[in-house]
Amino acid sequence: MFQALSNINRLKIFRMLTNCCTPGTVFVTDREACVCVGDICQNLDVAASTVSHHLRELKRAGLIRTERQGQRIVCWVDPETIQELAEFFDPKTCCI
Repeated sequence: MFQALSNINRLKIFRMLTNCCTPGTVFVTDREACVCVGDICQNLDVAASTVSHHLRELKRAGLIRTERQGQRIVCWVDPETIQELAEFFDPKTCCI
């Protein structure tokens, strides 16, 4: 996960998704909180092929999920991943 987030554009995409989508909620396909890939391209000012590559890496790392809806592809943060990251950074569970 951290390797995927080490790229600045992937980190921006992940943060964009966590800011617009409520972490820990169940995805509903008609929900407006999910971001279309085209929206990400506009916000980052990068080519669609570059965004697709970054999304593929985030998905491979288990950080996000995607779904095709007609001609659109929507993305959202995997709620279980947010929980895992929260537990990792929780000082109560830290082994130091």
